[in-house]
Amino acid sequence: MNKLPPVPPSDFPPNARLRVSAQYQAVFKAGRRLSSPQLRLFAHVRAEAAEPRLGVAVSKKVDKRAVGRNRIKRIARDVFRRERHRLPAGDYVLIAQPGAAALDNPALREQWLQLLERARSLKPTAPAGTMPASPDARERPATDS
Repeated sequence: MNKLPPVPPSDFPPNARLRVSAQYQAVFKAGRRLSSPQLRLFAHVRAEAAEPRLGVAVSKKVDKRAVGRNRIKRIARDVFRRERHRLPAGDYVLIAQPGAAALDNPALREQWLQLLERARSLKPTAPAGTMPASPDARERPATDS
């Protein structure tokens, strides 16, 4: 059995976590969805973001027991902590699907790593606006009114 190297807790500071419902909703609205059999990842890669942030949702439909739900969240946070320096800046929300509780830790970790690998290739979303900025764009001349 290969032992994973320890990672300092500072690799997942509080500002690297999604905390409020509005942050989750923004990811669901603008993010891309990546799926595996027991996990779903919403990734909203943004050029203006400072660093990757993670939110994890595990409902009682996945596991009735808090111990089982917390195990899934603990594994998700640990993998993200180890991989976040290789991810594009943005917000990520992992949602466990029914059946995730039946997976053992290595299988859960493997599915999560596969989703993060796919997320690495995502391009940042364009900033909000009606048209992208043109490199040839010039300022409009002032008019006398």
